Amino acid sequence: MLGKINSIETMGLVDGPGVRFVVFMQGCPLRCIFCHNPETWDLNGKTDTYTPQELVDKILKYKPYFKHNGGVTFSGGEPLMQKEFLIQTLKLCKENNIHTCIDTAGSITNCTEVLKYTDLVLFDIKGTNEEIYNKITNYNIKNSLLFLKECEKLNKKMWIRVVIVPGINDNIEYIDSLYEFIKPLKNVEKIEFLPYHTLGVHKYDDLKIDYKLKGTKDMDKDKCKELENMLLSKLNK
Repeated sequence: MLGKINSIETMGLVDGPGVRFVVFMQGCPLRCIFCHNPETWDLNGKTDTYTPQELVDKILKYKPYFKHNGGVTFSGGEPLMQKEFLIQTLKLCKENNIHTCIDTAGSITNCTEVLKYTDLVLFDIKGTNEEIYNKITNYNIKNSLLFLKECEKLNKKMWIRVVIVPGINDNIEYIDSLYEFIKPLKNVEKIEFLPYHTLGVHKYDDLKIDYKLKGTKDMDKDKCKELENMLLSKLNK
C-alpha cells in the first residue's frame, strides 16, 4: 500500500498541540475559494509515495523533537481521501506511542476506523449551512455533518478552525450561525479563527487555475480576533 504525500513539515507549530510532524497528503474533493494549497487537490498529482512503515520510520527520526506534548498531524488536501493508508499509518504511530491528529473538513464519511487511532481532530468548518458551504467549497455539506456525528459518537476530542474571509463571513450574522452550529457539539476543546491571506495566490497562476477571490485583501487580524472573541463569549455564557 502506497500513500501519496504532497509535502512534509518536520517542525510544525500551528497544526495541533506542541511541536508537530505534519504530513500534507494529496487529494481533496473540495474546491475552497480560499484554499492556499491547490496543488494538493488532484489525487494523481505529482507526489512522493511512501508505504505506511516507510512514513512512520521517517516520523520516528523526529520523535525526540515532538515527544513532549507534540506529535504527528495528517493534513492535506483531505487526508481522509486516502483512508486505508491513513488507518495503517495511524496504527503504526499509536504502536510507537505517538500522539495523532488529523486536520480535516470531514468530507469523507465512514471514518470510525480512522478515528479509533486518532487522538485529536482539527475540524475545519467551511460553512454552517448548505448554501454557504456550497458557495465556499463547491461541495455538499452532508458528509461534513455525518463526520461530525461520527466524532461525537466516539467522543473524539476536537479543535475547530474557521477561515474568516473579508466580505464572505466576516460579519455578525455568520458568528450567530457558527454559535448555533457549534453549541450542540459536546467534544470541542478549542476554537480558532484563521484570517484569510493571499500567500498562496501565485500557485493558481502556476497551475493555470482561476482564482475566485481575486482582489480580496488579507483579513484584518484584529477584526478576526474580535469576531473570534465574540463567538467565544456567546458560547461561554
